[in-house]
Amino acid sequence: MKYTFEKAEQSTVKAKISINAEEWKQANLEAYQKTKNKFNVPGFRKGHVPMSVIIKNYGEGVFFEEAANIALSKYYVEMLEKETSIEDIDRPDVEIDKVSEKGVTFICTIPVKPEVKLGAYTDLTIEKVTYTVTEDDVNADLEKLKQRNSREVDVTDRTVAQDGDITNIDYCGKVDGVAFDGGTAQGQTLVLGSHSFIPGFEEGVVGMNVGEEKDIAVKFPEEYHAEELKGKDAIFTVKLNALKAKEVPELTDEFIKEATGEENLEEYKAQVIKRLKEENDKKANLETEDKLIKAICDTTEVEIPDCLIQRQVDQYVQEMQYRMMYQGLKLEDYLKFIGQTMEQFREGYVEPAKNRVKQQLVVEEIVKAENFTATQEEIDAKVVEQAKEVGKEVEDYKKSMDPRQFEYIANSIVVEKLFAFLKEKNNFN
Repeated sequence: MKYTFEKAEQSTVKAKISINAEEWKQANLEAYQKTKNKFNVPGFRKGHVPMSVIIKNYGEGVFFEEAANIALSKYYVEMLEKETSIEDIDRPDVEIDKVSEKGVTFICTIPVKPEVKLGAYTDLTIEKVTYTVTEDDVNADLEKLKQRNSREVDVTDRTVAQDGDITNIDYCGKVDGVAFDGGTAQGQTLVLGSHSFIPGFEEGVVGMNVGEEKDIAVKFPEEYHAEELKGKDAIFTVKLNALKAKEVPELTDEFIKEATGEENLEEYKAQVIKRLKEENDKKANLETEDKLIKAICDTTEVEIPDCLIQRQVDQYVQEMQYRMMYQGLKLEDYLKFIGQTMEQFREGYVEPAKNRVKQQLVVEEIVKAENFTATQEEIDAKVVEQAKEVGKEVEDYKKSMDPRQFEYIANSIVVEKLFAFLKEKNNFN
């Protein structure tokens, strides 16, 4: 096997791989051994047809594609092992350049890690992000505590529905007198004022008496997800079965002690302020680091291959699928609801993906330029910390660890060193 290669446009390397007649013959023999069970020839048992007979019956090129795949997978990898300067990041585009008695020549266009021309990454001035814990923040946290400890109770002092009530209803929706899919339900829970139904529906339930049945006229929004209902007038026949209300506790010292374990409201407030400050500081630190990396990216030149962008888009889409799955939803259903195709949905992630990939490449380049590494002692120290956190002996914890966990620890140490360096070498207002 012989090869030559040269840099091409758009972060690619063009390699010419030539294999001689003997190597091509061997690839065809391997293709025959791999595929011979697929051929049926009268007079021969399946899997025992001689290679020459298969070629005679099926043509000279019968093994060509399989042999080409075998040869390429072998000699392409062999080339990359020898030429460590070629850092491939995706599968190559391959074309057959020449086939002759002397052998076969492949042209491989290989996507490679792009060249990053780092700009300034020290002596920059960055506006530091800060957050202050306000009284509104504390009150909002206390309100969440109250809501978490609230309960639903039957409404006994009235029978008329009002805004904020938790209702149990039956309903049947019709357009032009015909019931439509998804427009009928029994025993449906609806919180009045939640705006979870189309405009006009919840307002029509307000004022109904328990046991009352009523027709509510509504109009579906023009941007409604179901095409056949967009902008249509509809009548919902609704029956109010029951009323409940949310009972929210008062912020007394007794409630605080029971719900949180703190002695009184003031002590709990102090803990809330401390926790919110820690959360704010962490958030501000991450956002400041993000601003710093973006500033460095603005001074950096890099041509980002499309395969890296699409790979990041894949990750964003997968993350969205996981989030929706935890909510009991499917991405396909969500796309129907918002009226988008998967292609349109992916397109919305392209720019964020470009920015994300560029930031990753910049970080990697600075790490390389400054030669940041994680020593074995530093990795071991992190492992000890983690073992203590989960209450395990260090050796037992190590045995349970996946190799990827050690790699993650090493990467996190390198990133910590990187940002410590960048914060020391740059200015923050």
